[in-house]
Amino acid sequence: MDDEVFEDYDRELELALYREYRDVVSQFQYVIETERRFYLANEVNVVRRDTEHDFYFEISMSDVWVWDIYRADRFVKAVRVLTFKDVNVEELQRRDFHLPEELSLDT
Repeated sequence: MDDEVFEDYDRELELALYREYRDVVSQFQYVIETERRFYLANEVNVVRRDTEHDFYFEISMSDVWVWDIYRADRFVKAVRVLTFKDVNVEELQRRDFHLPEELSLDT
């Protein structure tokens, strides 16, 4: 197989992953970024742990979706990450879903 076939395959995997992300992001409350991974979660707790000469972060998440192109199952019940690097946690805005009036059952 030539390099172009592998590149096309990787592009298709990346596109499928992005589409899955787009489809599931509204089900989660937080976006968590570490140096190695990107996560969506409904619960997250970040604790700074101090050692004698340094510190690290312990991140606990539950009800998680993992951005990883090579995972067969990206939905995980719980994830625990230990890292010396930066951690970014953002709370997503909840968008209220409103049916158009013509589809409402209350008319």
